[in-house]
This record gives sequence, C-alpha cells and structure tokens, in this order.
Amino acid sequence: MDAVRPVFYVSDGTGITAETIGHSLLTQFAGVRFATDRLPFVDSPDKAREAAVRVRAAGEAAGLRPIVVNSCVDAELNHILADSGALMLDVFAPFIAPLERELGQGRVAQVGRAHGIVDFDTYHRRINAMNYALTHDDGMKLDYSDADVILVAVSRAGKTPTCVYLALQHGIKAANYPLTPEDLESEHLPAKLRAFRHKLFGLTIDPQRLQQIRQERRPNSRYAQLDTCKREVAQAEMMLQREGVEMLSTTHASIEEISSRVMKYLGINREMF
Repeated sequence: MDAVRPVFYVSDGTGITAETIGHSLLTQFAGVRFATDRLPFVDSPDKAREAAVRVRAAGEAAGLRPIVVNSCVDAELNHILADSGALMLDVFAPFIAPLERELGQGRVAQVGRAHGIVDFDTYHRRINAMNYALTHDDGMKLDYSDADVILVAVSRAGKTPTCVYLALQHGIKAANYPLTPEDLESEHLPAKLRAFRHKLFGLTIDPQRLQQIRQERRPNSRYAQLDTCKREVAQAEMMLQREGVEMLSTTHASIEEISSRVMKYLGINREMF
C-alpha cells in the first residue's frame, strides 16, 4: 500500500483559507493519499515552533516529506515553520507582489485580518440569516415572505446543510420545505408554497443514496426502505417538473456547488464572507 503523505493547513487565523485552497489543490492529484490536519491560530513564534515540531514528526513517521499549505502573513512565523523541512506552499505569495506593483503600495501584514469582523452590519446580516435558517428548517415556520430562497425536496435530500451554508457563507435567508407523503400524492405544489414559486428551488437525490442516509437515521424503518425512497423521489421529481421548478441532484454535488447553482439560478449575488 502506498504511503500516506502528511499535509498541514497552517494559519495565524482560522485556517479556513489555507484549507479551502489546499483541498482544491490536492484533489488535482488522483491516486495520491494524503492525511490532512489543520493548525489554526499559529500567531506567535512559540506556536510556530510547536507547529514545526509537529509537522517534522509527522513527516518522519510517514517516511515522506510533509506539505504545509500556509496562510500566515508574518515572515518570521513562516521562517520558523520552514524549519520543519516541509514543502512550504504560501497561498498569498503568488499574488502579493503583482498587487503591490499594480496598487503602488505595500501590503499591511496584519495577523488575523482575513476573518476579522470589519463590517458589523454584514456580520449581523449573517447571524440573522442563520437564525432564519434554523427557525424555518423542515417546515417549522411557514411564513416565507422574508425568504431569499426556499429549498424543496423529500426528507434527507440535503436541504438543511445547504440552507445553513447559504446563511453562514453568504448571509442568505434560506428556508426549506420537506415534501411529505401527503404532499407527494398531489399533482401540484403544496398550497403553502404556491405564492412563493419565484423563490423555489428543488433538490433531488439518487434513491439508493437516499436509502443509505435514511438507514443511518432510522435503521430498518419503512421510511428507510429502498422502495419508499424510489417512490418518493420519483413523485417529487414529477411534481417539480410539472410545476416548472428548477431541480438539482445532490447525489454527487458538494454543498458549495449546490449553493452556487441555487444562487445563480435565482439571481442572488452575494459575496462570500
């Protein structure tokens, strides 16, 4: 069996930027096995030395040179991390010099700036959107007048995680409505949704994948049986197609892709926080 190469996402902040970029890079190398770990808030020389020791030890244990995807802005911290002997990939390095030349000024290397709270109005919009997603999850509240988007699908097709992502990452008020067996017996949209047709987006899923997900939630129940999943998915797809509601399969799509497609279709243009 091929050895597993250790990869570390190191940051003076949350590490989200380093991990996002690093993951995108690693997926380009099919067949290579990676063991990834995030080291956030490496914002002092002592923490950088601790991180370097950890990275070096992982490389020695694996018998392979480790990889560090790094988003620390302090040059001193980067120098200390390099003592680990890892392949250092600075996610900012390729872009800083061209930007400095174009803008005619040097960067201000401020630790933690990328994920700091700069705009309180934007921050509160994000929190309000998250509260909205939670209170309008699975049809708990049916007043959709303030919703930016309403996801419609059978149970366990990916509605809730998509709504949460839209709220946290884009400040979008996303509600979701679960199509019940009673809803699916009808040829038309539930009455509660008809007035909000312009906000609807449908999700579907492969019945076998749906069966696996439901089996984890309610093992050996009628709800989780494959024939139930096949029937509900088929009925939901027929209803949404008949009503002209755009649909996307979540079977092989990431939450990021689902969210981007929903926003594009509905014409929602929000920057990512």
